[in-house]
Amino acid sequence: MKALILNGSPRRNGNSAALAQAVKKGLIEAGHETKFIFADDAVARFLRDCRQCRRADGECGIDDGFRAIFLEDFLPADGFIVATPVYWYGMSAQLKAFFDRMFCYVAASHPQSSSVVERMTRKRVGLLLSSEETFPTVAAGIVHQIQEYSRYTKSTFTGTVHGYGNARGDVGRDPHRPLASAEQFGRDFFTRHATDYQIDTPRPGRVWGECTTA
Repeated sequence: MKALILNGSPRRNGNSAALAQAVKKGLIEAGHETKFIFADDAVARFLRDCRQCRRADGECGIDDGFRAIFLEDFLPADGFIVATPVYWYGMSAQLKAFFDRMFCYVAASHPQSSSVVERMTRKRVGLLLSSEETFPTVAAGIVHQIQEYSRYTKSTFTGTVHGYGNARGDVGRDPHRPLASAEQFGRDFFTRHATDYQIDTPRPGRVWGECTTA
């Protein structure tokens, strides 16, 4: 399988990057083709009014690295894992801009919007978080946004790894061992159990099958 890891933090050696590198290690160990990208290497500008800045041929008029990464790395990927610090209880501006910029390619005015929409759907999606604060809902807004994105694109939100730290490398001292969890998350990413029931979803009587005792 093919996975894209997108780090929304501008820090090259920060806590979000450490989590992303750990999940990359796990994915590679499991035999998956993996690419790691920093969002601010791709996104230099925010989304504008497509009705005003779209080129005459229908392509996006913003000239930065987003188009190449979106079409050549994101769309072909079977799995998409995003990493972000918690900034003001939301994701980083770089990561939010990556999601926002997708609009130019799914809007009907883009010449290949139908094929882009089809290739955006049915991915597996994961989330890596780093924050200094530890209260349980510090990242609730980000989790909710990724969950709704996953539902909107008919994708599967496979879960979250959250590491706590402030200074560079602090997540490596987190006693909950988020780096080890991120590695395992990468190894299991394409096979891990993930459910999002609707009222008519067929539901088995057990989640994990028959219980066994030692």
